[in-house]
Amino acid sequence: MNANIEHNDLIDALIDLVKESGKSILEIYNSNDMGISYKDDKSPLTLADKASNKIICSKLKELTPDIPILSEEGKNIPYEERKKWTTFWLIDPIDGTKEFINKNGEFSVNIALINHYQPILGIVYAPVLNTIWYGSASHGSFKIENNRTPKKINVSKYNDNEIIKVVSSRSHSNNSKLEKFLIDYPKHELVFMGSSIKICLVADGTAHMYPRLGPTMEWDTGAAHAVVKFSGGKITDFEDGNELSYNKENLLNPSFLVKESS
Repeated sequence: MNANIEHNDLIDALIDLVKESGKSILEIYNSNDMGISYKDDKSPLTLADKASNKIICSKLKELTPDIPILSEEGKNIPYEERKKWTTFWLIDPIDGTKEFINKNGEFSVNIALINHYQPILGIVYAPVLNTIWYGSASHGSFKIENNRTPKKINVSKYNDNEIIKVVSSRSHSNNSKLEKFLIDYPKHELVFMGSSIKICLVADGTAHMYPRLGPTMEWDTGAAHAVVKFSGGKITDFEDGNELSYNKENLLNPSFLVKESS
């Protein structure tokens, strides 16, 4: 499979895959034992992360055996090996594990296809919300709510005379940095949300922008980056204004801004 991959067939398979993954996640989510443990960086890990990762990686190996996989739960691949990758899958089996543990439903399954450092396809699934967002270079971006027909989505343009809807992280807000950012937008409304769903809210026009003023990893953004990119938006580095890129040595994203592409 190459960069000119037929995305239509893949998207159908990925929709089935995230639903299968989501089913396994919800079984644990609704149980009395989430099997919570903690990684070396003190971030939480649950049985659901492991179950979702196993399902996704196994199925992707069947679908595209020649494309390597980089997952949050399997990230220890030497850079000397993965820097040679032209195309690879970038996976976050559960983005928003804290939201999962807190049982607020604002977590998501994320699968992105990266080609030459940029996402060319991505799917984000929020199992509790029963909502899927997906986007590809060849077809644009769509949203599926409650198993209905996919609906084409586009970012929402704004002007200085209207209230700007700004998405903010529910679990990782940095109030001082956010307050400084919002000085330029005196007429604003904050929309709080967890996980990569925040980026998808910009993609589907629910919000106008999302400033991320703290660290994230590449798997936190790859899938939703594709969704917003192919709905007319962009994710850019706060410092230099360049689009986020993927497969860096440290896999760390800079602070970034999600908004319409103008």
